[in-house]
Amino acid sequence: MQKVLNKFVLKFESKSTFGSYFYKKSFLKSALNKLPTLRPNKRLVPATLAVLIQCAALLSVAITTWTVIFASAYFGLSLNISIFTLVLMQALAAATLSYLAGMASWWRWIHLCFPLAAWLLYQWHIPNVIYLVGFIISLSLFWTTFRTQVPFFPSRPVVWHQVASIIPQESPVRLIDIGSGLGDMSMYMAKTRPDSQIEGIEIAPLPWMISYIRAKFRRSSAKFILGNYQALDFAKYDVIFAYLSPAAMRLLWDKASKEMRSGTLLISLEFEIPDVPETTRIPSNKNTPEIYVWQIP
Repeated sequence: MQKVLNKFVLKFESKSTFGSYFYKKSFLKSALNKLPTLRPNKRLVPATLAVLIQCAALLSVAITTWTVIFASAYFGLSLNISIFTLVLMQALAAATLSYLAGMASWWRWIHLCFPLAAWLLYQWHIPNVIYLVGFIISLSLFWTTFRTQVPFFPSRPVVWHQVASIIPQESPVRLIDIGSGLGDMSMYMAKTRPDSQIEGIEIAPLPWMISYIRAKFRRSSAKFILGNYQALDFAKYDVIFAYLSPAAMRLLWDKASKEMRSGTLLISLEFEIPDVPETTRIPSNKNTPEIYVWQIP
């Protein structure tokens, strides 16, 4: 919150001399300085912030609408505001607040489209059971994405081939795929490296269940675990493969640097670790993003 308010004030200050004077002389500066600074581990995750923004947008639309209707009635005017107009106001207000909050650009589009999509679905008179089924499927697929900030990202066969060429060939390895999804990567590695122990861990129940069943039908030696990789002991593994998200890379490195043994490999598809130079980087091409490799010293 302090960051957002400071950003707003600095923009206001830069617009005019009056803005600069207002900031320096008013109580706003002292009030901002007294706001507590949130520690990194207590910052709002984007999903929580998104819910708060939609609530704030709804409140602002309600207050604005009530004020306009009251003013119109005071002057003897009759004003009717359509539902679509209110929904459009909600969408624009939420998108604006997400911009002021410094959210990623794609979050602004989500805030803009969500109220409009909800209104459109309401107009179609879709049975309530459809929403329930959709919610259950989404919950089982994405589970705690709002907290881990790691959505469902399936990798492609070309990536599996490249990872297979990176890992040590001279001896068996124990490899785990963090966020294993539907299990394709892990089952491919188990097939190409039958001498090694291949595992996958997935926090969302539905992808884990699908990967578990598929491994049984294919008689794959890959093992799949339902859970959070933070509960693992990284010291047990020779290779750790991750396809997460930028938001999760710092926590991944904090754990890997503390627990992984010297000489073991941490491999990340597409996402680098801030301020941590990789040992090897495989450049991206039209078929796959970059692959980053860190060898633990």
